[in-house]
Amino acid sequence: MSTQFVVQGTVRPDGSLELDQKISLPAGRVQVLVQPLVQPPPNDPFWMMMERIWADQKARGHVPRSVEEVEAERRALRQESEAEIRDAMRTHAECRHVREQPRQDQEADE
Repeated sequence: MSTQFVVQGTVRPDGSLELDQKISLPAGRVQVLVQPLVQPPPNDPFWMMMERIWADQKARGHVPRSVEEVEAERRALRQESEAEIRDAMRTHAECRHVREQPRQDQEADE
């Protein structure tokens, strides 16, 4: 059985690796693939702006939504969208049915 985890971490000056979170594996040997993350330059205007926004949010006590909250909203939006699509398809079918019926003025002429 091959289980893989993607975890970020930091390579220390001595070459050791510090992971950002604990991995739920039993003790034993593992294989590690290390890929450097692209770091923006310290004076990058976009990242400086984002750092200010995040600091301001934190200072105001902003608590970001949890994964569960985001997923619940995504599911609700998807269900709403699917309901709108079903309604549009039903309306389209009803209109087609009306168009395909012989018109009453044509029947009176015959």
